[in-house]
This record gives sequence, C-alpha cells and structure tokens, in this order.
Amino acid sequence: TFNTSNVTKLCPDAQCLFAFYGGETAYHKYLIILQFFNVFMFFWLANFIIALGQVTLAGAFASYYWAFKKPDDMPAFPLFSAFGRALRYHTGSLAFGSLILAIVQVIRVILEYLDHRLKAADNKFAKFLLSCLKCCFWCLEKFIKFLNRNAYIMIAIYGTNFCASARNAFFLLMRNIIRVAVLDKVTDFLFFLGKLLIVGSVG
Repeated sequence: TFNTSNVTKLCPDAQCLFAFYGGETAYHKYLIILQFFNVFMFFWLANFIIALGQVTLAGAFASYYWAFKKPDDMPAFPLFSAFGRALRYHTGSLAFGSLILAIVQVIRVILEYLDHRLKAADNKFAKFLLSCLKCCFWCLEKFIKFLNRNAYIMIAIYGTNFCASARNAFFLLMRNIIRVAVLDKVTDFLFFLGKLLIVGSVG
C-alpha cells in the first residue's frame, strides 16, 4: 500500500525497503553454513554407501578367487558374509575414505558457488584462477575415487586399515601401470557393450 498512500507527500524522503524474511536467530545468521553442512553430510553418506557396496562386492569376489577348493572353501552366502565383514570390521576405514572424498567434493561445490558469484564481475585473473582450481580439484576427485576403489579392494582382501590399503594399492598400481591402463580400457569397453546390450534388450 506504500505507492497508493500519501506517505510520499507527507514525507518526501520516505522509502519502502524490504527487510528480511523470518527472524534474526542464530539459524538465520548461519543459514549458508548449515546448507554447506547439509551438502557435506550428503556427500559423505553417499560416498559411504558407495564404499560399502564396493567393499562388499570385492569381499564376495575375493572369497571365490582365493578359495582353494571350490565350492567347499567358499561361504554359503558370499555376498551376505562380505557385507557383514564390511560392517563389522571396516566401517571406520570406509568412513575415513569417504570423508576424504566428501571434503574434495565440498571444495568443488564451494568453487562452483564462487564461480557463480563472480559471473557478473569483470576480473579476468580471478576467473582464470578459479578455472585452474576447478580443473585441479576435478582431477583430484577422479584420482581419489580411483585410489579409493582399489584401496577398498585391498581392505576386503587383506583386512588392513584404509591408509595401509591405499598405500599398498598405489604401489601395486605403479608397479603394473601399463597392465592397469590396458585392463581399464578393456573393462570400460566391456561395460559399454553390456550397457548397449541391456538397453537394446529392454528396448
């Protein structure tokens, strides 16, 4: 009703200004921090679930691969026994590995947020620096995902903690770098064929 009232005639300096929604509680003051905390916890839990699935599958495959007398040395339910071992003995390792990945992903979200805020600014150096940081953290996230997956395999096979498993996996990969690259491309191609087969059969 400000525009239709006679307030501007009575007081020419009067203005209609928007204050804020809600109140000025601690929740409203630290709302952006709480939102980043929610994003961080989402990434941490999602990565933990993915890690639990990877350790469970690696444990089930390992129980088949390392069984000397098949199927006598294999457990009755390999998937359930691997899932139980992962939850009972390796929860801390999975939480630590997923925490490292979640921190990198939150940093990437913060960089994307800064990039969005700097869209209007005409600072070439800041945009270049932000692009370099985004590229570096993207590469770091891909590397950590790859290393974590192999560390989880070592955890499922040997039962060592995350740091020891990641170190052993890294040196194992470095000793067989050409074999790893070839196998990675072959498995990617096989996965691609499998996806085409599934999509074609469903279609």
